[in-house]
Amino acid sequence: MIEIINQQKKFFQTNQTKSYTFRRMQLIKLRDAMIAYEDQLKEALFEDLHKSSFESYTTEIGFTLHSIRHTLKHLHKWMKPKKKKTPIFMLGSKSYVMSEPYGQTLIIGPYNYPIQLVLEPLVGAIAAGNTVIIKPSEFTKATEKVLVDLISSTFDPSYIKIMTGDYKVTASLLEHKFDYIFFTGSTKVGQIVYEQASKHLTPVTLELGGKSPTIIDETADLKKAAASISFGKFLNAGQTCIAPDYIYVHKNVHDQFLELLKKAIDKQYTKIDDMGYIVNDRHFHRLQNLISLDKVVYGNSSNEHKRFISPTILDRVTWHDNVMKEEIFGPILPILVYEELDELIDLLKTKEKPLALYLFTKQKAVIKKVFNQLSFGGGAVNDTIMHVSNPYIPFGGVGTSGIGSYHGQTSFNIFSHQKSYIKSTTLFKMTLGYPPYSDKKEKLVKKVLK
Repeated sequence: MIEIINQQKKFFQTNQTKSYTFRRMQLIKLRDAMIAYEDQLKEALFEDLHKSSFESYTTEIGFTLHSIRHTLKHLHKWMKPKKKKTPIFMLGSKSYVMSEPYGQTLIIGPYNYPIQLVLEPLVGAIAAGNTVIIKPSEFTKATEKVLVDLISSTFDPSYIKIMTGDYKVTASLLEHKFDYIFFTGSTKVGQIVYEQASKHLTPVTLELGGKSPTIIDETADLKKAAASISFGKFLNAGQTCIAPDYIYVHKNVHDQFLELLKKAIDKQYTKIDDMGYIVNDRHFHRLQNLISLDKVVYGNSSNEHKRFISPTILDRVTWHDNVMKEEIFGPILPILVYEELDELIDLLKTKEKPLALYLFTKQKAVIKKVFNQLSFGGGAVNDTIMHVSNPYIPFGGVGTSGIGSYHGQTSFNIFSHQKSYIKSTTLFKMTLGYPPYSDKKEKLVKKVLK
């Protein structure tokens, strides 16, 4: 491990990673490798998580390829030093900000989207000119193996290296000093990463999670809301950090919405192959323990051997139920009822800040109130999860749901140090602030700076 770390540090010092030509070439190599390995990646995702070919492409492979295309299109512009305004008292100077790579970076990936959530931040690290060590999840063995083949056959390990193993390998990596760490996973593990990084004053991006609420008011288009929520919740068997974790629906439309939600699930998941499986036995049993049988109004069929749990709706849930005491991260959807929006907002303010929030309404005043008063990573109005697919807006958490954000230019920015500098003319020099000082100078300075 230490040998690879030292090799990467040495390679970075050669400055090869800093040129536009080099970065562009590496992004193209990654793109071509993903296309070449597409079938193997799909097969691995099916083996690990029972992801369909369609879902594997749209949420993992195609998602990342689109990110590469977007980055290749804009990289040259992103790399250019940006001219900034200069105050009048610095007459004769021009101000700039340039993006420089941090150096050696570490990317730690999760199991739920084991390709996208490893290669998407890798795109940003490459674009910014860094070297990278990748630690994928050990829970998705088949995907891990394909990623090892893809990365090792595409990049020199002194530039990009993938390292496998369990939590002990991750812990060992975190003992070393990196210039930047990017982690996606649970809040609990994120705290450990943050603590270890702080020992070296290493900046981090932490993409975590939390219980992301969905609010449905009386004016919502209930049929569209049901379809959107069914898609966003049960995609990847609910193992999505921004999936709707629970629903608050207005009491006046509760019954109607519940029936429409059941119909939406029936329509979208008629084929068993369109549903993913839970990643391992531990999480399968954890999820089963969250289901209160007296609250089940839909679903709750399972196959322990396949680690399959069907889309399951729990109704009339309260915060005393087990399902509301942790992030679900599975195909279980609790429904709660509210009457007054202001009371609901006050309640949600007492909870940890979630990674996402979804609001279904036709009222502009409601949108303004919810988005102004509640803090969350990102979200959508009259939709779910699709904000994550837009490379022009940042994606990330706040509070316990994460630190920092990425996607598109934001990925380039987080893997870059924003270095500012000024360039002064040699024709003359403003010496007003130079000693010797005098009352006359001080009066003049006051006029300039007030």
